[in-house]
Amino acid sequence: MMQNSDSVKPTRTNDEGSPRSGEPLFLVVGKIRRPHGIKGELVMEVLTDFPERIQIGRTFFAGDDHQPLKIESLRLHKNYLLIKFHGYDTPESAGVFRNVLIYKPIDHVPQLPEGEYYHYQLLGLTVVDEAGEIIGVLQEILVTGANDVMLIQSPDNKEVLIPLIDSVLLNVNLEEKTIRVKPPEWD
Repeated sequence: MMQNSDSVKPTRTNDEGSPRSGEPLFLVVGKIRRPHGIKGELVMEVLTDFPERIQIGRTFFAGDDHQPLKIESLRLHKNYLLIKFHGYDTPESAGVFRNVLIYKPIDHVPQLPEGEYYHYQLLGLTVVDEAGEIIGVLQEILVTGANDVMLIQSPDNKEVLIPLIDSVLLNVNLEEKTIRVKPPEWD
């Protein structure tokens, strides 16, 4: 039901990580780790559920200043991608991207089937229980091995953790900006 897909790109417009319009401008698709070899290749950790969108010839954006970079070559290496950007032909020149996040514009995300949502679409929504009582505002979605967990800031500024599973999630209404849940009963 939820797509981790891409992480929300923090922007400089406010502390929540989204521009004032309510949605981020860019989504993270990977993180450059380090240079590899002598030809300007970089080791990139893939942080998207849609790695097939990372292709030779496509332009992505690097760092907080969103520097456009065109992919010149790409290949798998263990659990990473070896990626080379046009114009960066040595480990020294490519090394400027060490530990830099790689983004794509939000308007290039694929449409999801009805009833499925990207994490960024849910952040900031009000979480309510079955009776409509406010539990709080969804601040973060924690990706765990078993299932995702919603980190909710309650009205009295306490953190509430609720698993993001089908038996708990009742409804998402993007127009009303609400997520209706049946919180688990803990013994």
